[in-house]
Order: sequence, then structure tokens, then C-alpha cells
Amino acid sequence: MTSQTASAEPLLSGITVLDFTRVLAGPYCTRMLADLGADVIKIERPGEGDEVRYAGLQLQEDRSDQSAYFSRINAGKRGVGIDMANPASREVILDLLAKADIVVENFAPGVMTKYRLDYESLRAMRPDIVYCSVSGFGQKGPLSRMQAYAHLINAFSGMMELERVGSFEPRAANLQAADILAGAHAFGAICAAMIRRLRTGQGAHLDVSMLECMIAADDINYVSILNGGSIERRPRRAMVVHRIGERYVATQLGSTAAMWPRLLGLMKRPELADDPRFQTAVDRRTNWDALQEYIAEWLEGYASVDEAVAAISAARMPAAPVAMPEEMIEHPHLAQRQFFQDIPHGSGRTARVTSQPFHLDGRAVTPTGPAPWRVGEHTREVLSGVLGYPQEKIDALAREGAVAFPD
Repeated sequence: MTSQTASAEPLLSGITVLDFTRVLAGPYCTRMLADLGADVIKIERPGEGDEVRYAGLQLQEDRSDQSAYFSRINAGKRGVGIDMANPASREVILDLLAKADIVVENFAPGVMTKYRLDYESLRAMRPDIVYCSVSGFGQKGPLSRMQAYAHLINAFSGMMELERVGSFEPRAANLQAADILAGAHAFGAICAAMIRRLRTGQGAHLDVSMLECMIAADDINYVSILNGGSIERRPRRAMVVHRIGERYVATQLGSTAAMWPRLLGLMKRPELADDPRFQTAVDRRTNWDALQEYIAEWLEGYASVDEAVAAISAARMPAAPVAMPEEMIEHPHLAQRQFFQDIPHGSGRTARVTSQPFHLDGRAVTPTGPAPWRVGEHTREVLSGVLGYPQEKIDALAREGAVAFPD
């Protein structure tokens, strides 16, 4: 499945990616590259493979390694089973490197060095290689070897503290923001490095830190304390979430000069225009608690969330219902944008996954194919088709345990 037409060549057509990534941050990056037409060769260790094969909903009842999570994040890639710890695999990896344009890895710093597959080891052979390392804390620094998951990065970055808004105990977030942010930043940096490579022939080593991605995503708090200000540990001003009936409405009101008179008209409170507490945007922020009481009283006058959203939107102000994920997967807006797509699965059923969150030339950027069904599903195909290995050599490597493919 692809969003490309016969007359529109994929943006990354002809680009080969060696994907040494696992779990989420790295695979999210390489899925984006695959969706834009790159030939992504995912390296999995024989046997278990990527850990997320076993995480969450299984697409095949008689197996435990066919998660929807894995299908979504690895759609469109070719899977090769290689045991990097087996000395006999080194020839295979270096031969693949000779064909590759991009290497992406998200092991802990030092792992690729142990296998002599780090950037410094490889650039002697391939000075034009674009090599991207994604890790929790970056490749250098006193915390570089610290184990990292999105949950821990959320805690250590200060975001978990800010999400408390001065009211709640620290708690785990559902959104794996650090992984997705790191994957997206890695994708952008890789594309930029490829432009330089095409222009000058020079490769690059990209060092993406999940921690720094999380801190960079903050809009006002870090920049405030960096410049001598303070952090407000409370719900954000002008951002309202209010219950109407059994549902909630989210709005962002009264924060700008243009919006203020429209809000007063909608609330039917013209006298507040002369209230000294609310004369300027700074005044309204300073006295937000008092203003919020008026807003809450007004919102409670609506019979439903839908009625409130319609009225606020008609007044050219932002509002949205607080939706459930179960609603969003069937929402007509996302259906029209083709954001959810069905891809084949090796079990004979289909897997429903997300597309990319951007369109290209007016078309959705959708998966180019299924995820590797079994560990090493494409080992023979890649070793013979890309490297030109004869079947006897592939079989010999398999007997040595250097490579693997399904029975």
C-alpha cells in the first residue's frame, strides 16, 4: 500500500537504510523513512527479535510475537535476522554497509562500539555514511550510559513535575513523548544530513538525545527560568477544561487582545470590559482565577459540550470536546485524511495502523507494506538480492548461527 502514484517517485527512492533500532524511538524514525520510499533493512537478533513484538494486543492468536505495536512501528521495512555477537555475521553487516546510505541505531552508548559498528569504526570504510545514534541522554556526558525509557526521561526532564500543575502526585503519562520526539528529530536531522551529503559527499554522525528533545518541547517554563524568571506550578492560564453534563469541553479563551471582546460578547458580560482586573492580557493572566469563575459560570449555561463548541467556534474562538480514543479512530476528519490504514499481516488478516502526520503533494503518506511477520522474514531476499550471496553461502551462514530466517 502506498500513497505514491506511478508518476510520483517517492522522495527517498533509491536510499537504503540499515536499521539497528528497537522498541520505539529508532523504529519510529525509520518507519518515517520507509514511508517516504527508503529501503529500510531492519536488523533483528535471531530468536526473540524486537522486544515490542511481545507488547500489547497480538494480531495472531496462536503466537505471542505478533503485536499490533510492532506492525505499526515497523510497517514497510524488510526484516533480516543477524546475530551481531557472532563473528561470522561481521562480513554480512559490512557488505550491507557498503550498500547503505544511512545507519540508524538506538542502543545504549557503547554497544555499537563493542561490535565495532560505531560511527568512528565505520566512517573509515564509508566516509559518506549518514549515521544516526538515538539514546536517552546522548552519546557523551556523565549520564550517557544511564538506562533510558520514555517514562524515565519524562521524570528526569522536569516534564512530570510540570504536569503535576501543583496539585497531583507525580504520575506516569500514557504518551511516550520522549520516544516520538526523538524519532521525529532524528528523521529531520537525517534528511538534512542527506542533503549535505548529496551536495558535498560528506557523511555525518547525528547524536539525538531523548532528554534534550523533551526539554526542547517545553514552550515557556525553561526559557523563563533560563532568563531569571520562575515557573508557575499550576494549571496553565487561559486554558480551560470544564465539565458539561457527562463530558468535558476544552477551550483557550481571553488570552489575546482580539479574542477578549469576542469572549465578552459571547458571555454577555460587557461590563467586564471596564473591570480594572482585566484591561490587558497581562492583567487577565494576573487575575486569571477571578476571570475563570466568570468563564465557568458561562460554560455551565450550555446544555451540552457540542452546543458549547459550536457557539465558541462560531465566535471565532478555539474549542474542542475532550474526546475518547475510541471516538477518534472512527472520526470522519481522520478518515478523510486517510490517517488510519489497513496493511497486510502474515497471519492472513490485516493490521490497522497510523499513517504519517503530514501529507505530500496533497496525498496522505501511508505505509508502503507490512511489517516483517517473522524475525528474519527477508533474510534470504536481502542477502541474495542486495548482496548477491548464493543460497549455499546463506545456508552456511545460517548453520553457523550468524543469520536466521523462519523455518
